[in-house]
Amino acid sequence: MLSLFCNVLRTGAQKNGAAVVVSARTYADFTTQATFEIKKCDLHKLDVGPATEVVMTRDEGLQYYRTLQTIRRMELKADQLYKQKIIRGFCHLYDGQEACAVGIEAAINLSDHLITAYRAHGYTLTRGGTVKEIMAELTGRRGGIAKGKGGSMHMYCKHFYGGNGIVGAQVPLGAGVALACNYLGNKQLCVCLYGDGAANQGQIFETYNMAALWKLPVIFICENNRYGMGTSVERAAASTDYYKRGDYIPGLRVDGMDVLCVREATRFAADMCRAGKGPVLMELQTYRYHGHSMSDPGVSYRTREEIQEVRSKSDPISLLKDRMLSNNMASVEELKEIDVEVRKEIEDAAQFATTDPEPPLEELCNHIFHNDPPLEVRGTNPWTKLKSIS
Repeated sequence: MLSLFCNVLRTGAQKNGAAVVVSARTYADFTTQATFEIKKCDLHKLDVGPATEVVMTRDEGLQYYRTLQTIRRMELKADQLYKQKIIRGFCHLYDGQEACAVGIEAAINLSDHLITAYRAHGYTLTRGGTVKEIMAELTGRRGGIAKGKGGSMHMYCKHFYGGNGIVGAQVPLGAGVALACNYLGNKQLCVCLYGDGAANQGQIFETYNMAALWKLPVIFICENNRYGMGTSVERAAASTDYYKRGDYIPGLRVDGMDVLCVREATRFAADMCRAGKGPVLMELQTYRYHGHSMSDPGVSYRTREEIQEVRSKSDPISLLKDRMLSNNMASVEELKEIDVEVRKEIEDAAQFATTDPEPPLEELCNHIFHNDPPLEVRGTNPWTKLKSIS
């Protein structure tokens, strides 16, 4: 991005070689930070909650905007490539829910840990993966973040443990990561995400119990996007107050469409965990624009009018953009410039993802272990002759 942009105001036509008068507007003219009122969280077993008056700097706002747009455009490109049959298999898109990933990442450290379900593309990006690696993984190419072997549901990078395909299975795994943080005494924490559908899994309640007993530094986050696979939360759960489901675990219900609300709630929960007062349960009330997966059109159990209403009133990108423009933190031209840069990045990544070679067959069974296996394991390599042990 250019360090200087100009709003050119022509005060007169160029006549007889006379110079045009130009007024140059620099970034110094913008508000460097502003204070915003955000929605109050609903509380469970807490006397006080996150702040409702928060500060955002211009640099933070621009960073959030770029990341929100990158996730949105990446998901729309994935939708296009899937319909062209370039991406195959399972694919769960995240457009509409971007404020959750961006807000959470803004409140924790890269040295903290995060694990989520199969709607994972956005978190792979915020945790440090690149658009090129993510798109190449979606198309099963060698340059993918899991070397083309994981696809949409199984992406990993440092301190990010996926992308897990079994509903709710990541929750006890995340508690295990938090137990390791406790054991090592490193003041790190684990953010453990799941959806409203997975919230009814028995293993989640077992994990709540252990985490509460051992005061693990884990933030359980239910991304409540109002619909499971083909059905609304009201038809699937007797209680939709997901933030209260931890019983003895303190809970927060948060506006998951507002990046600042998510950021402040996550920061509040993280402080509790680092102080040894964990775990904390957060419910992010959000919305997905696509269906549950690519096999779900997403309009048989909800109306197109409902989707359009959420887009027009609660879209996370529009909300942040309006805040920045109305507080003189950016210009329309500057944000459009970011949009152009993001679209180019996505197109370049898609080009790479459709031309990069697929992994060679001889690597099919590699990388089962982090290092060389401590002993020969029968069947892990089809080119190893099986030997009888009888």
